[in-house]
Amino acid sequence: MSRIEGGLIDRSRSLGFTFDGKRLKGHPGDTLASALLANGVRLVGRSFKYHRPRGILSAGSEEPNALVELGTGARREPNTRATVVELFDGLAASSQNRWPALGFDALAVNDMLAPFLTAGFYYKTFMWPKSFWETVYEPAIRRAAGLGRLSMQPDPDAYDKGFLHCDLLVIGGGPAGLAAALTAGRAGARVILADEDFRLGGRLLAETHPLDDAPATDWVAAVEAELASLPNVRVLSRTTVFGAFDHGIYGAVQRVADHLPDPGAQVRQSLWRITARRAVLAAGATERHIPFADNDRPGIMLAGAMRAYANRWAVTPLTRPGQRVAVFANNDDGHRTAIDLVARGVNVLAVIDPRPDAPRLGEYQLFAAAQVTGARGRLGLSSIEVTHADGRAHWLEVSALGVSGGWNPNLHLASHHRGRPVWSEGHKAFLPGPDGPAGLSVAGAAAGQGTTHAALTGGARAAQGALADLGIAAALPALPAAEDRPAIPTPFWHVKGRGRAWVDFQNDVTVKDIALSRRENMTSVEHMKRWTTLGMATDQGKTANVTALAVMSELTGKAIPQTGTTIFRPPYTPVSLGVLGGGDTGPHFRPRRLTPTHAWAKAQGAVFVEVGQWMRAQYFPRPGETHWRQSVDREVTATRAGVGLCDVTTLGKIDVQGRDAAAFLDRIYANTMSTLAVGRVRYGVMLREDGIAYDDGTCARLAEDHFVVTTTTANAGLVYRNMEFARQCLWPDLDVQLISTTDAWAQISVAGPRARDLLARIVDGADLSNASFPFMACAELTVCGGLRARLFRISFSGELAYEIAVPARYGNALMARMIEAGADLGATPYGTEALGVLRIEKGHAAGNEINGQTTAQMLGLGKMVSTKKDAIGAVMSRREGLAADTRRLVGLVPVDPAERVVAGSHLFAEGAAQRTETDQGWITSACFSPHLGTHIGLGFLVDGAGRTGEVVIAANPVEGMAVRLRVVSPHFVDPEGGRLRD
Repeated sequence: MSRIEGGLIDRSRSLGFTFDGKRLKGHPGDTLASALLANGVRLVGRSFKYHRPRGILSAGSEEPNALVELGTGARREPNTRATVVELFDGLAASSQNRWPALGFDALAVNDMLAPFLTAGFYYKTFMWPKSFWETVYEPAIRRAAGLGRLSMQPDPDAYDKGFLHCDLLVIGGGPAGLAAALTAGRAGARVILADEDFRLGGRLLAETHPLDDAPATDWVAAVEAELASLPNVRVLSRTTVFGAFDHGIYGAVQRVADHLPDPGAQVRQSLWRITARRAVLAAGATERHIPFADNDRPGIMLAGAMRAYANRWAVTPLTRPGQRVAVFANNDDGHRTAIDLVARGVNVLAVIDPRPDAPRLGEYQLFAAAQVTGARGRLGLSSIEVTHADGRAHWLEVSALGVSGGWNPNLHLASHHRGRPVWSEGHKAFLPGPDGPAGLSVAGAAAGQGTTHAALTGGARAAQGALADLGIAAALPALPAAEDRPAIPTPFWHVKGRGRAWVDFQNDVTVKDIALSRRENMTSVEHMKRWTTLGMATDQGKTANVTALAVMSELTGKAIPQTGTTIFRPPYTPVSLGVLGGGDTGPHFRPRRLTPTHAWAKAQGAVFVEVGQWMRAQYFPRPGETHWRQSVDREVTATRAGVGLCDVTTLGKIDVQGRDAAAFLDRIYANTMSTLAVGRVRYGVMLREDGIAYDDGTCARLAEDHFVVTTTTANAGLVYRNMEFARQCLWPDLDVQLISTTDAWAQISVAGPRARDLLARIVDGADLSNASFPFMACAELTVCGGLRARLFRISFSGELAYEIAVPARYGNALMARMIEAGADLGATPYGTEALGVLRIEKGHAAGNEINGQTTAQMLGLGKMVSTKKDAIGAVMSRREGLAADTRRLVGLVPVDPAERVVAGSHLFAEGAAQRTETDQGWITSACFSPHLGTHIGLGFLVDGAGRTGEVVIAANPVEGMAVRLRVVSPHFVDPEGGRLRD
């Protein structure tokens, strides 16, 4: 092709780019495809299966052939459609799926093997021998899969997510979409207009039809300016609405900086979640081709695309001497391409039209009742064969051929809620059905309104009707006079013949493949699609689907509606995983939550560990300590001998308030909370609906109608969600309110025999004696001269212990103050490792034990499941199968103190064969106990309650270990509980 005058490009500037390393030039306003064509590049890629040479077929997002790699290094992006890539200076593009070069692809030998690679080849070949699948077939398929290559480097670009709300979402910026947005915008409705192109106008940019006797672009510019002036209208260009979801939510990707050489500080793409009360789909239509023998030669393209390249981008088929153009069409719209090309001085050799009564609409030669039956020119079209009704055939030398088989409405989004398209005999196409997404109406060519006048009128009326549903009155705007001549195609679906006629260009599916599918009884459209792989590539059947159905219809003798159709699912066009992640990569993939004392702990040299989303101090090494165990053992010993401090803010905290708060908690907890006195704390267990324990914690009653519930760190969100569901859905009649206060309060555990002495130095005037503030007491008080606080006397270490909570912003200062105030008491910070050792020594169950497969009875908490009231899971916990389970939580120590206890090991009776059927339990938690000077563990053991003193075998097949363990009480430290009640 070559560049001519006119077009919507900026000729005052040139943009340099490369394709397969060759330097080329284009202009602002070009796409990569239009620039390639202007530089005479016809061969752009190779097909997936046969590696046949392929050229640009279309001018839009439906492009199946021109898939290229963009960028270099970490920014290399494969499988990008050249037809939607906005040209910029320095763009680097390369062809893909070829070796060693595009012009000479050694893998084109596959084309010679085509007779053996027919439809269903994969299913027939890779089934046997069975042993070949993992060793031969799967590795080979994985190596061959895909077209382009990933860089395998971290993506250097940034992505973003956002939320938008509107009264009316208009999808598509063509004549129907502009008319709809204008109607709604003038009515004062909140409007979002999204269009995938970088210019508004849609098909108006590609046509020469005037609006009100003026260029259509004048009207587009006027509407665009008015929409920009309206504060209630937001225009999102370079934005593809890729999916319709529940509740009026639409997903959209805005390509913010894809047209820039370097996005700099900008995000590259944004993922928008648009909540629209109503939506108008004005996505236009996609032209379909007519399969004939060798119809995939580079230089053969859709007639509408050829017209678009000529009118919008001023690119016409090559007009050097001896090179001419032809058009093959079964409808009047194809003739428009010939008319526009002739007007631009292109040598249009002929229009070939299979209709006997085809009209001659311009200054060109017309072959009526004729067909194109063949093509020559492997790397680029050189000639076509024309066969007339009487059987005469002759070859025409042409450099380009435009093909038009009619237009298919872009109804994909209307199918995203399983809306099934409806065949229209008048349009010879599928139209959106009545059962699409709620609140979505369709207008313009997407609804079969193919003329400009019909599209303008349909868009305005669709917006008016959508707003009427919302109670917003909208007047129809004065619309320009426009062409109104429909171009209904004659039902001519493909040219019959012996040669291979390509239906799906990207997947190399031919008419013969569809015929073979039918012979092999794959007549269901879903089976045919998968048997042939038709429509399973990036274009998702946009250019092939209806044609394939028509071919199957002919083969089965059924009408197209009876043949059926596949429906569509998101995304409408490919969406990068980067934008779906929305920038949630690297450290942002799982944002870290920092405890209130993080800064203090970091200053003390703490080693941190990721616990869920939290970063928690794991241990605090001191000079001279060369192993983490030394630090942990010191922290445990210091806590049991003096006083230790640990940040436990990460435990979930839920405020439960209201007149019925106590009754509500009775139904949530397995044990009773309504009898809890004000100023007291009770340990509680929560069950799932199936009776399995899923969380434990404490419930403190600060007032008759005010409770504070604590949960495990891991289940803080789950418990809150479950409680909120119960409040709203199960018992909405209860007067109860919930709020998560996990982030609002910093909470520090103060444990050890000197804990009371330390707290007495910071608490303002409260009596902390055992008589006034006993074990499991709670109170609201002040500390450090007036700072409000909450104090709970609870212990998970087995020592005298408290948890003190202050507003989160004071947590860091409180920790520093207490360490300073308790220096003479041996105040020592301890981390999660020491916390784990302390709780294992005391025999407290935690997440390792409450792992979703244990019951309260197994945990030794069976008596806590009240029989005097109902609660979630209580009845199911008494099922015969669960009640008969004799596994109980036990303590385990090695017979040889030098041996290790490894969590995850399975327990077997001494002397028994170590098989699944003889498995008697497993070890859930293990550590080294400074108190006992040996490793210890907790685990579940069959009949564990009566096996104290027995020796069992802990088998660890992963490490090849088998250790003799003695069954003991799970309470290794102070089993009577005297210390914590002192």
